[in-house]
Amino acid sequence: MRDKDGINAYLGRDTEFEGHLKFYGKIRIDGHFKGEILGEGTLAVGESATLESDIHVSCVLNNGQILGNIVADQKVELRAPGKVLGDIQAPAIVIHEGATIDGHCRTQAVKKTDERKLTVVASDRS
Repeated sequence: MRDKDGINAYLGRDTEFEGHLKFYGKIRIDGHFKGEILGEGTLAVGESATLESDIHVSCVLNNGQILGNIVADQKVELRAPGKVLGDIQAPAIVIHEGATIDGHCRTQAVKKTDERKLTVVASDRS
């Protein structure tokens, strides 16, 4: 069922999920997710969300907390009070006032492949 914002799937505030998530379109997460997220579309992360995930999608809109690396084919947007503890790679990265990141940002296009694979950006942090 689609709502007016075109969201294909929704993981609500009081939910927890662990595993591998692959999607097409737009998905919103307000609960707790642990695992890998791959998608062709937009991942919207609500203020109450905590994601312990490495992520490779087209676009990320983050208002919550992401613990892991993000690779986006188009854009990553961090909105207050959003937090990312990990590295970000995308052609466009927008960090609004009040949002925080503890990691490295790389603003370059992600190489396209036949099969989408997560690219881990090396870090010199211990």
